[in-house]
Amino acid sequence: MRKPAILLLKEIYYPLLAAACLPANMITVFILLRRNCGLSKCISTYMVAMATADLLVIINSIIVYRILSYHFPFSFLSHTPVCKLIVYMITVSLDLTVWFTVSFTFDRFVVICCQRFKAKYCTKRTATTVLTVVSVLILLKNIPVLFAYEPEKIINKIQWGCRSSASFLASSPGIAFVWFYSAWVAWLPFILMFLFNSLTIHRILVANRIHIGLKGHRSENHSNSEMENRRKSIILLFSVSISFILLWLTHSTSSAITRLSSPNYYRGDLNNPEYIATETGHILKLLSCFLNPCIYAMTQNKFRAELNNVMKCLLNKFFD
Repeated sequence: MRKPAILLLKEIYYPLLAAACLPANMITVFILLRRNCGLSKCISTYMVAMATADLLVIINSIIVYRILSYHFPFSFLSHTPVCKLIVYMITVSLDLTVWFTVSFTFDRFVVICCQRFKAKYCTKRTATTVLTVVSVLILLKNIPVLFAYEPEKIINKIQWGCRSSASFLASSPGIAFVWFYSAWVAWLPFILMFLFNSLTIHRILVANRIHIGLKGHRSENHSNSEMENRRKSIILLFSVSISFILLWLTHSTSSAITRLSSPNYYRGDLNNPEYIATETGHILKLLSCFLNPCIYAMTQNKFRAELNNVMKCLLNKFFD
């Protein structure tokens, strides 16, 4: 019997994505930790956190869940307790990716729009505190995920697989959790990022008008340098934000409509439009783990120079 096209796509796409994403994000973290990219300590802290969260997504969601668990359905990874833990780690890592991006967007909003507040907020210490608090809240918030799944089958008294618990999803706490999760991981971040970016754009337009009016009272070199730094910062911010929104939109919409959260263990019609929409959302969502390093390389000259140096060192060691 011929495999559905969506399964063939998954079997080819996810290994290729893992092969590209894992080294890209490892190198990104290494370069950012060297702090030779001309970025402030605050920006570097957020970017390291975002790249680390992407690494966790690659390991948990792509390698462990969509490659190993998929191709080895009766390994220890498919024992129900392990499966629940994997789903929990996937949910946590995806939440970290989302809210680290929102935190970075808010930080850039403060830099541009809140001049009095930015000296206190936009520091490495504050960034570390924000990221730590967000991480702890996400770990606690996702504890109900461990109770939202039940064994798919029981063979010789051993629980295998995990599927959404019908009793949990039908209960009032389950319904509330599903809608809260959908709002938390998608719609609330979308709204906040749209709000912060809109206010940031408005502030930039106002600042540009003031800059043009005061151009004659400043030295040209100082003015050009300031505008160039601001331009690079804004390009980085908008590139990360727009790519996030576009790639997560399909996933957010399909999850809210279908509530099919564990497609690996779906045993229904694989040509079902709801299943295909859910898988397409996951495919696009996980692509963001690869696009972020590409965005850094395209928008930051010093990051690109550091990347070239790292690649040259790796190639020299390989051929020596």
